Parts: sequence; C-alpha cells; structure tokens
Amino acid sequence: MSVNKNERDAESSCLSAEMRRRLELRAQSYRERALKMFPWICARCGREFGGRKLRELTVHHKDHNHEYNPPDGSNWELLCLYCHEYEHTKFPETTGDPIRTDSSSRPPSSTFQPFADLARRLKK
Repeated sequence: MSVNKNERDAESSCLSAEMRRRLELRAQSYRERALKMFPWICARCGREFGGRKLRELTVHHKDHNHEYNPPDGSNWELLCLYCHEYEHTKFPETTGDPIRTDSSSRPPSSTFQPFADLARRLKK
C-alpha cells in the first residue's frame, strides 16, 4: 500500500514540476508580457475582456513579423479574435510583403448606391 502512495507522490511531484516549468515558459512568452503591459481591451473595437473571455484577446504584431518581440511591446497590440482576423485580411497572404491592398484599384463589389439620391430627396 505504501508503494502505491510513494509512486503517487513521485508522480505528483513530477507533474507539479512540469506545471511550474510550463508556467515559467508562459510567463516569458510575448502574449503574457503583452497582457501584463496593456489593458485588456481590444485596441480596434474597444471591447473589454477578463476572466474566461481573456482567451479571445490576441496579440497582433503591428509589422506582421512574429520574430520581432521588443521588450517594450512597441510591435504589439491586443485585438479580439474578430478584429485580429480583419487586420490580417488587409494584407495579401501570398506574398511575405506587408503591403496594404488598395481598395481603389479593385472594381466595386456592388453598383447599388442607396444614398446617391439622398440630398435631392431631403430638399423636397
């Protein structure tokens, strides 16, 4: 009976050491550093996060270089999942070049203009 208890204690000790190691690595990660530096608010839409919802707040690299993680956090901003996804749709996926797409070079997605006649109608 004591052998099983000793085995459980050794296994528990190994697990707690592994948990401590993972926590230390996590604390060193740029996400954890960014969460300590910045308020838990999406920089784009202003939505506040906390508790279990905090996992929906992501760290966005402003220059899209995930290797550049300065200690002052100048390349980071906290964005919610939706705003982060939107931010990455502004850049072409095929090239590694972070050149913003110019919407004026694309044809309009719709020709309908619901407010084109608004000024004339308001004058009536």
